[in-house]
Amino acid sequence: MDLFMKANPISTRDAIYYSLRDEIVLLALPPGTAISEKEMSIKFNVSRTPVRESFVRLSQEGLLEIYPQRGTVVSLIDLELVEEARFMREQLEKSIIQLACVSFPPEQLVVLKSNLAMQQLSMQEQNHIKMFELDEAFHRTLFEGCKKLNTWTIMQQMNVHLNRTRTLRLAADQHWDQLYTQHLQMIQAIEEHDTKQAEQLMSDHLHLTITDQALLQEKYPAYFKNV
Repeated sequence: MDLFMKANPISTRDAIYYSLRDEIVLLALPPGTAISEKEMSIKFNVSRTPVRESFVRLSQEGLLEIYPQRGTVVSLIDLELVEEARFMREQLEKSIIQLACVSFPPEQLVVLKSNLAMQQLSMQEQNHIKMFELDEAFHRTLFEGCKKLNTWTIMQQMNVHLNRTRTLRLAADQHWDQLYTQHLQMIQAIEEHDTKQAEQLMSDHLHLTITDQALLQEKYPAYFKNV
């Protein structure tokens, strides 16, 4: 899986870290799940040292809670961190799509349209994991086309909190027509150099997470902090 568009891990520690981060974001390890160094060392067939180092890194990112002498659990979703990540992403992505409306490589437009075709297939299959990955790839392509991939990489460090709610939303409600339509309209705005429309579409798109927060909290109260 290349969810975070990372380079091939160069160490055992990195491989474990990326694997666990994917599992947490995609809710294979739901909020509140207890995990242990011993359990993970057996799972990955490694010593405890790289597992411990991965745990520390995930804890620093707010994805794990480490309690000395008590154990480690996947952190609950903190909506303050979710909102901060959404705010940052909205500001950056509105700027990116403005740039795209001014100039965007034709070959990257082809990539966006191919992505949309795959989104349609995911909608038919109701595959929320694939839909999430395609959504991520769509937005990454916008940054790549505007030559801002380093910005995307830095943004991803905070996006982990937002991404858990995005995954949860896709799993809870598999009517993804609005998501798909907004992506389609973004492509059209870029082709028509309609900066104002593109910016509004991106803002509306990134507010979908806020709209559904109350529903998600009601449906999955155990997943959220201070609910």
